[in-house]
Amino acid sequence: MRSGTIAFLAGILALQQFKELPELHWLALILPLMTAVVYFRYCCFKLILGGLAGFVWAWISAHWLLAQALPANIEGKNIVITGYIAAVPTYKHHLWQFEFDIKQASFEGQAVTLPEHVRLNWHGQVPKLSAGDQWRLIVRLKRPHGFMNPGGFDYEQWLFSHRIRATGYVRPDGDNTLLSSRVMDYPVQRLRQHLQGRLVSLLPDHPMQGVVSALILGIRDNISPQQWQLFRQTGTNHLVAISGLHIGLVAGLVFVLVRWGWARMGRLALRLAAPKAAAIAALMAASVYAALAGWSLPTQRAMIMVAVALLAVLYKRHIQPSYGLAVALGLVLLHDPLAVLSPGFWLSFGAVGLIFLGMQGRRNGVPWWDKWFRVQWIVGLGLLPLLLLFFQQSSLVSPLANFVAVPVVSLLVVPLLLIGILLSGIFLPVGRGLLELGAGLLDYLTDLLAFLGQPGFATWTGIVPDIPALAFSVLGIVFLLFVPLGRGRWLGIIFLLPLLFQKQDVPADGEIYFTLLDVGQGLAAVVQTRNHTLVFDTGPRFSPEFDTGAAVLIPFLRSRQIQRLDTLVVSHGDNDHIGGADSLLAAIPVGQVYTSAQPLLDDNRAIACRQGQHWQWDGVQFNVLHPGAGDLQMKENNQSCVLAVAGRYGSVLLPGDIEQEAERRLIEKYPGKLKSTILVAPHHGSKTSSSQAFIDAVKPDYVFFPTGYRNRFHFPNHNIVLRYQQAGIGLYDTAHEGAISFKLAEDPQSIGPLFFRQSALRYWHHNSGY
Repeated sequence: MRSGTIAFLAGILALQQFKELPELHWLALILPLMTAVVYFRYCCFKLILGGLAGFVWAWISAHWLLAQALPANIEGKNIVITGYIAAVPTYKHHLWQFEFDIKQASFEGQAVTLPEHVRLNWHGQVPKLSAGDQWRLIVRLKRPHGFMNPGGFDYEQWLFSHRIRATGYVRPDGDNTLLSSRVMDYPVQRLRQHLQGRLVSLLPDHPMQGVVSALILGIRDNISPQQWQLFRQTGTNHLVAISGLHIGLVAGLVFVLVRWGWARMGRLALRLAAPKAAAIAALMAASVYAALAGWSLPTQRAMIMVAVALLAVLYKRHIQPSYGLAVALGLVLLHDPLAVLSPGFWLSFGAVGLIFLGMQGRRNGVPWWDKWFRVQWIVGLGLLPLLLLFFQQSSLVSPLANFVAVPVVSLLVVPLLLIGILLSGIFLPVGRGLLELGAGLLDYLTDLLAFLGQPGFATWTGIVPDIPALAFSVLGIVFLLFVPLGRGRWLGIIFLLPLLFQKQDVPADGEIYFTLLDVGQGLAAVVQTRNHTLVFDTGPRFSPEFDTGAAVLIPFLRSRQIQRLDTLVVSHGDNDHIGGADSLLAAIPVGQVYTSAQPLLDDNRAIACRQGQHWQWDGVQFNVLHPGAGDLQMKENNQSCVLAVAGRYGSVLLPGDIEQEAERRLIEKYPGKLKSTILVAPHHGSKTSSSQAFIDAVKPDYVFFPTGYRNRFHFPNHNIVLRYQQAGIGLYDTAHEGAISFKLAEDPQSIGPLFFRQSALRYWHHNSGY
């Protein structure tokens, strides 16, 4: 069973490595092969059969989901859809966000087939939306598309694993009509939204309101970025997810209480044994709690794991922990083969498996606190490779933080909150008091976590480990955790060294590593020399909680092992260039900031960029070409900082958002001196920039367009694209290529451009040529 389940998992994992999904007609070869393996009982036939079965199951599931594609001919056009709000909607900053189950759809009066499940935004003055309401909406949809950058979050993978096959927005000027609002439609989601409203009224303006909502209802949208950062720094972010820990706790408490009470109920105890009654009650309680969490995919995984343990009690089956874990793993994969795309899947099963292995054979009489701290040590060290693989970070204080936080949250806070929300509908003062007590404990706990998570020592940052480093690290952890002292435990440290001391490739003297990041409709670029790093622009801010400084730039710099910026240049004050600056400046030390953006100049965080400023790093020359003293009366775009970077093996010109007037001035000031290997297209390829004279003066080998997918400005302009093509210039854009990297280096084999969307491509990714 255990080996077969591992083989089944391996088969599912094998499919996830494909850049393009094989056609289903190849099943005609696979199925006879599986039959032959069973019939002839080849060596290790169970492993082979399990692997093939996992591969086929994931293959069929992925094909079924990919078949729900949005037709390309209606992407970005008005579509009439009818359906239901499928989950609790969120409202922030005059924007509703919600998931929608489509039942009917039409385009230009003709019925069309759309993905069953989509994610929508609705801006402006909108009536309150409720889960389960039936609406007819006018929407514009697009296929799943997200930023694609080294070290960054894979939004397209997240959408795919959550079965969301299109995103879009509701047309505010459309004929949007509420058709029905019935209690029997999506009753669990309606209850969750009702309870969330009650929480907001009972804990108004409480700083822990978002965390309380996450612990009771699995709704994490109102946890602040600062709180998320604190939980990540201390390795306690798993506590604000309704996972196997919390569902297991609820089931365990109910089991103990019911068993104790049932055993004292005389005849009832004779008819149904107390352990069975307790298992049934615990299973029901865990199911209710999972329902309150919305039966999300992580909650479903946790519920399956808990149900396996409770059913073993109910049917009087004594099973080994490893066997029970294998059963739970197999059921989860049968239910959802795409679970392997979620870091939570690996972290939850990995943690449970490590605890089972690490606590086997522990002698009696060991103090509880010793056992508990050993559990935290095992999990903290054992999950290190996975944390680096998924997040490039690991908390060094996680064992200590979880030693305190897990019992406080699990044994005190969660029971108080659950009992409080239940009693609030019956005895309001008591319910409010319990909720306030639980929230107050969370307040004190976060103060402690803030002390432990002080920047500088709480978090260790690495890079994504390669396969050899990952394999050696697993071996090292086995030695450190499970080999007795005196029998070679010290070898574990040796095996961990490749993981701990991986190094990224850095330029040699005179070389330039240039990366134009994918930040949507905006600009952010990174220039690396041997010992220095410069960032040019920081991309847009989309909301107070989300900007590309935090979402794209910081993860990229972390993936490159860059802990400090020497220089930041913010070309001008438009949001799509300055939007991520605050997050970047708050997260990483920056030596010098140059800008023409007045907000940064007004609070003395930067100096004005001016023509003639220059410096040299590691044999690479940096020159600010614009604006000069006589250019400050021009429009804001034309006051953009223009930076030229020149090394031994090529050069890069970064002109910001300048338009043709500023282009003419550059041509006049630097006749014959603008030639560059790489040009980042002025103003994203707008028709107001990239004049023929400017293109002739720069004569780039490549032009890169920093543009967003299906952006509302239609950048790059079609005529501008033709202008570059007619000049024989290679042109690429971030909307289709993701991050674009180029090494201006001595070794001709290392020269780019390299496209992250192509190098990281998997079958679920959007992939269309320029």
